Amino acid sequence: MEIIEAIILGIIQGLTEFLPVSSSGHLVIGSELLGLQGEENLIFAIAVHAATVLSTIVILRKDIWVLIKGLLKFEWNEETQYLSKIALSLIPVMIVGFFLKDYVESLFSSGLLIVGIALLVTAGLLAFSYYAKPQIKPNLSYRDSFIIGLAQGVAAVFPGLSRSGSTIATGIILGNDKEKVAKFSFLMVLIPILGEAFLDLIKGDFSAEGSSIPTVSLIAGFIAAFVFGCIACKWMINLVKKGKLIYFGYYCAVVGIIAIIYSFVK
Repeated sequence: MEIIEAIILGIIQGLTEFLPVSSSGHLVIGSELLGLQGEENLIFAIAVHAATVLSTIVILRKDIWVLIKGLLKFEWNEETQYLSKIALSLIPVMIVGFFLKDYVESLFSSGLLIVGIALLVTAGLLAFSYYAKPQIKPNLSYRDSFIIGLAQGVAAVFPGLSRSGSTIATGIILGNDKEKVAKFSFLMVLIPILGEAFLDLIKGDFSAEGSSIPTVSLIAGFIAAFVFGCIACKWMINLVKKGKLIYFGYYCAVVGIIAIIYSFVK
């Protein structure tokens, strides 16, 4: 992987991690167009996902600091309850990580057909959340937290099924405040991605021997993903508040159809 290719894919990851258009799906599409191999894709995907986690921490640092301070009081306060809801939401994606990791990795190498179909599903979810008019709840419940976690678990399996799109749309359909759901969606992904990156680091997947990607390309992709992740994270929270997710639904539908057609004619 050349440096320019890493930067392009890093920018794609940074922008699409927070926008409801599937970062994994766009990485597959970008890698396919650049002619990169499946194993390279996976290692690079882990690195740039870690970069977007760092961008989440930077943009939501005030919210995270409030949660940490509340947790350190060792009381069953609002912050502790919120963190327990995040922990509950992680159960489905942890099950996917432990029991379906090989299956997920195979899907990331399966080409554009699955990506295209999953993008159409993402488009449907975004459209449904836009037209649904549920009664807004004052707070995110434990039940809703787990259901949003299920949406994240399913999205983790299929490249093209947007994680942020699935979790935010699910939360909105369940009747939760849009801005609160967006922040919950971005915070709930921190631990799974950092945990996966840490495990791969211990196993040596980021060493020179374990990867065919040059270190400088990984660094370039990481920086690009971080910078554009910061931009997209801030932008996305404002977009969700204004209720403009339907436009991303149109975009996912168009890209999904193009990906499906391309998978048959290439």
